[in-house]
Amino acid sequence: MGRPLPAWQPPVIAGVSPSSVALPPGPWRTMAEFFAQRFPAVDHTDWVARMQRGEVLDAQGNPLQPHEPYRPLPRVFYYRTLASEPRIPFEIEVLYQDAHLVVADKPHFLPVTPSGRYVQETLLVRLKRLLGIDTLTPMHRIDRDTAGLVLFTVQPSHRNLYQTLFRDRSVEKRYEAIAPFRDDLVLPCVHRSRLIESKAFMQMTEAQGEPNAETRIALLERRDDLARYALEPVTGQKHQLRAHMAVLGIPIVNDRIYPHLYPDEGANQDYTQPLQLLAKSVRFTDPVTGEAHIFESRRTLSF
Repeated sequence: MGRPLPAWQPPVIAGVSPSSVALPPGPWRTMAEFFAQRFPAVDHTDWVARMQRGEVLDAQGNPLQPHEPYRPLPRVFYYRTLASEPRIPFEIEVLYQDAHLVVADKPHFLPVTPSGRYVQETLLVRLKRLLGIDTLTPMHRIDRDTAGLVLFTVQPSHRNLYQTLFRDRSVEKRYEAIAPFRDDLVLPCVHRSRLIESKAFMQMTEAQGEPNAETRIALLERRDDLARYALEPVTGQKHQLRAHMAVLGIPIVNDRIYPHLYPDEGANQDYTQPLQLLAKSVRFTDPVTGEAHIFESRRTLSF
């Protein structure tokens, strides 16, 4: 018997891979009606236009027509498009590239992957278009507000090996931050706590219980009322560094989430006040080549 044919893979268009969704049994009359109800942020006429352009495909690559009768399907691919996407006026830099690994230096304000109002204006899509590598996948994430190093895998067969490095805490990560100086805070120190989702949207908060977040903090330099700190997260909880610095009474400069949550600026983003947090360096042993890697961001923070 011959080998089974590989499953059809949807193409990458303008650096953007499609999303996918399962179509369950239900009362919808047409394909367009299902998508309009499943994703209410996109109206019915937009879904009709997308389908007419061939941007909604079944698992075999056949375009779904907007007015064809609805039927359950195990997997359908669809491409995200935005009518007007704001340009983020900062450039990315590739620090390292080989057959397995890409290391990028991300500017502030640029999301790592498509989400919300950003598709083309993301680090992943920019890199795919720049390098022509459709299989790029981030090994980890950093916040949109944070600048610095983000690592990507090239080969799908090696993806789990690299991502396991982060899950097993086998990568030494070092950040830098600018925040207020406190005379009474003894440094270096290790801050451990239990971080959970806050009732406030976006924020994490500390709670009683077994610690699940650990950060090492050291003072690098002081300038008047501000200081530059080295932060080494031992764990990788959401917003860990930002939450821990705020709890210690030294919130990172220009943080719009901690300790106070400010409204999303949307299209009126102020690019003159970046969060003063930088993913500065990473160190690890390459699980494919055995090479010892040390990468360092070329970006700097400002007092």
